[in-house]
Amino acid sequence: MQRQLFHTNLRRATMVGLLLLAAACQRKLVENPQSILTPAFFKTAQGFQTGLDAAYAGNRNIWGPVDYATMSVPGTDEFITGNDGNNDINKYNSNYTSSTGTLSNVWTPCYTYINTCNGLVDNAVSVTGLDTATRNEMVGEARFLRANYYFLLVQQWGNITLNEHFQSTPTTSAAQSPMADVYAFIIQDLRAAIAVLPPSPQTTGVLAGKATKAAAMHLLSKVYLTRGWSPAAQAGDFTHAFQVADSVIHVLGPANGVYLLQDFGQVYAEGNEANNEVLWSVQHTTNLAYNGSATQNNSGPDNLYCHFWVPKYEVEPGMQRSTLYGRPYIRWVPTLWLMDTAFADKVNDTRYAKSFQNLWLCNFAGSIPVWTSPLPPGAPANAVVGQPKFTLNDTAIFMPGYDVSNAQIAASRYLLIPPRKYSIALSPAMTKYFDINRSNMNAPSIRPIIIYRLAETYLIAAEALLMSGQAAAAVPYINAIRERAAYPTGNAAAMDITAGQVTLDFILDERARELCGEVTRWEDLRRTRTLLQRVQLHNSDGRFTITARDTLRPIPQVQIDATITGPAYTQNPGW
Repeated sequence: MQRQLFHTNLRRATMVGLLLLAAACQRKLVENPQSILTPAFFKTAQGFQTGLDAAYAGNRNIWGPVDYATMSVPGTDEFITGNDGNNDINKYNSNYTSSTGTLSNVWTPCYTYINTCNGLVDNAVSVTGLDTATRNEMVGEARFLRANYYFLLVQQWGNITLNEHFQSTPTTSAAQSPMADVYAFIIQDLRAAIAVLPPSPQTTGVLAGKATKAAAMHLLSKVYLTRGWSPAAQAGDFTHAFQVADSVIHVLGPANGVYLLQDFGQVYAEGNEANNEVLWSVQHTTNLAYNGSATQNNSGPDNLYCHFWVPKYEVEPGMQRSTLYGRPYIRWVPTLWLMDTAFADKVNDTRYAKSFQNLWLCNFAGSIPVWTSPLPPGAPANAVVGQPKFTLNDTAIFMPGYDVSNAQIAASRYLLIPPRKYSIALSPAMTKYFDINRSNMNAPSIRPIIIYRLAETYLIAAEALLMSGQAAAAVPYINAIRERAAYPTGNAAAMDITAGQVTLDFILDERARELCGEVTRWEDLRRTRTLLQRVQLHNSDGRFTITARDTLRPIPQVQIDATITGPAYTQNPGW
């Protein structure tokens, strides 16, 4: 019954989210909105549930469309812009300004659903028809969601507007709060949520995607870690980050079904998104009334991650588009650093093979190439001039992940592409979000998107220990992740590191191996003050254009232009 209520309210929640745009705490509209979210609406059990569903539904506007992923995945040391990714924000070029639509497409939904959460928290005490325990748990969920939205904003923009209470009428003024106040508010929300939420996603009766104590504690540890690096740092932040993360790993997790999977490849296996390592995920669905609209649209709440890493395999000999291999809409391609340095060990560390597709089988007989005269030196013994190089279901494209000579490339039956030959159209495809069960290759995915998982909790603990001057103590947390990565074909002992290897660079490299493409990298580099350095070293798009101002996003111009009463809204430095 609970599951039915949750999904029944999704349509209503989506509509609520759209209506609430008029009264968003972004504070920018002058006209009189007619929103169904009013204090009176929140005070009924049905209205309270619908408001909470709206707050959850808002996450599908963040995780799934192109905008927030564009702000986190490319423009880093991990990924550059692909053939179909014409986003100036990735390249830090002169066309990237405060008017870039990507910015407002993230800013506005965050504030919209923060206001929804505010309405829930502010009016909970007056709700009728709910028992106290249920109401308190729902408020905890709202606080967790509000903390998530604010954490995203403060990481990207720094000093932002902090609205602590529900706004039912529009306003044309807005003030910015110091990031110290924003972090304090986030921590307050998470501590309150932890006190009332169920222990973990594995707790009986907890639906996939619902907030839990484990998810809130993971987020709290990351918030402490991030604040510890920031100008708002407080004494003890790194210690608190470690203590909370360690409690999830060694206390809460073992008692409540949360643990690392044995096989890294199963973490993102399609259909396994509710596995024991997942702490929180954003749900998507087959029903477009809940999930989104146009199947090829880049905006709206569709889950489009399945498209963004697929290379243009269909233009190569022996290949055509297929649902199995996906829509070749390559927006982001891995950097050479990610391929040949971060994933240098492709023998003991299985994460490269389990994160990327590097082989395509022939699926189109109409374009199979033939051997031409003269046969190249080193051609296979069975090569015959005028005969096909391969047949249906044979290898057509292979990217071995290591260098091969030009002579080997010329003599190969199939298209052989070493890392030095990767291009913005043809490179290994990250598979973490692939969805082979879509109705057609242009359709959005219905898979849940994993946002927080336990492997990152280990890495948060390790980074917090390093920053607390306890590098040796971080070793077992890193080795737990690395040893798991050797399953089943690698040598786990060969993956172990020692205290002397624990540096910030090593932890960032390890995060790339474990979490690449998981919509966290820009924030990781900004947090650790390495964004400029790593982009300049490893990102061919932005190495000559990124500057110090790019360590914060520009405040969206729509916000600045709409703040017409009171003090002007301050733009971030350099923009």
